[in-house]
Amino acid sequence: MKYFLIIIIALTLVVSCKKTDSKTVKKQLVDKQKQKKDNSDFGFNFSDFNVVQDTVKKGDTFGTIINGQNIGDRKIYEIVNEIKDTFDVRVIRPDKAFTMLRSKDKTNKLQVFVYEPNDLMYYVFDLRDSAVVAYKKLRPVTYKRRVITGVLKGSLSETLSNSGVDANLASQITKIYSWSIDFFKLKKGDRFGIAFNERYINDSIYNGVSNIEGAFFEYKGKIMYAFPFVQNEASGKVDYYDEEGKTMKNLFLKSPIKFSRITSRFTMNRFHPVQHRWKAHKGTDYAAPTGTPIMTTAAGVVETTGYTAGNGNFVKVKHNGTYSTQYLHMSKILVRRGQHVNQGDVIGRVGSTGLASGPHVCYRFWKNGVQVDALKLKLPTGTPMESRNKARFLSVIEPLKRELDSIGNL
Repeated sequence: MKYFLIIIIALTLVVSCKKTDSKTVKKQLVDKQKQKKDNSDFGFNFSDFNVVQDTVKKGDTFGTIINGQNIGDRKIYEIVNEIKDTFDVRVIRPDKAFTMLRSKDKTNKLQVFVYEPNDLMYYVFDLRDSAVVAYKKLRPVTYKRRVITGVLKGSLSETLSNSGVDANLASQITKIYSWSIDFFKLKKGDRFGIAFNERYINDSIYNGVSNIEGAFFEYKGKIMYAFPFVQNEASGKVDYYDEEGKTMKNLFLKSPIKFSRITSRFTMNRFHPVQHRWKAHKGTDYAAPTGTPIMTTAAGVVETTGYTAGNGNFVKVKHNGTYSTQYLHMSKILVRRGQHVNQGDVIGRVGSTGLASGPHVCYRFWKNGVQVDALKLKLPTGTPMESRNKARFLSVIEPLKRELDSIGNL
């Protein structure tokens, strides 16, 4: 019994050490980067300067930030004029980082100003000489490949987050499959696999998902593949196709809202939750929090916008001579009559105006002037792959598909 307890304690310590080691390594990486930034960055030795690091506040401009260094309006004008070919000072935005390197003598004079519009680049304005030197620099970037597989245990974003993946990956996947998968109908236990690349700055700072090489999702018992492919090398435009080279794009998106749930379907006899009587419901209700963006499911022209006692704020879009869609109960309309909209454009926000028991959008669909059930309609697909590119596409995806199949045991 004594030896058994010793073994248990030893195993507990090993597991604990592993967890501690993992946390320690992560902390060491952060501390290492922080230390590096404290000592040097942007090509300057910070120990040679008085360093001020801050972020742009709302209402700040390049001029107001620099003016705080007692440079004077005339000098600011000269600086702005000298750097205009490299940097437009009007693009400075709130919450972006900047660094000021000031002299260590009693004048505390501004020597260098650095502006970081994002994590990948920065602008340097060197004021040490009479002529201002301005230039843009890109931080060194490396890419690391990952392949993950698993089963849904909640929403897609939750499942990916539990796998230690950037939340933006869920958004990218949703966009790729938005024409072929209704994400409201994915079930717990459905399998998926994704091959993708992650971006790191200075080989250590995580900067999100760079690109997706391939993916599969189990949907209604069928495996749905997606692979990126450039048909026209000159344009460089990336589209997604299934394992047979069929386009992932359809004329219509599956839903006008991302990550929502269907609360009421198209039916000729439904008990109305507000009017408390049986009547036809010629649309599909998607519940979502007030303010959630509503997207037009296909390109077209805004035919009507307005308000009625039943529909609340609504938008109707005419897509062509055959199809039209309408979006009801908006809290806010973001388009105007006659405006052209592209597929996926935000045309309004979810609300509960009109006869609505809670925030949602009622999505209505017309074919040849007759309201139909959008969920049961077989809709046309997008532009197919050119036959001359088919062999090249199949050759490119063959090893990727084999890899995805092996990790998913398909």
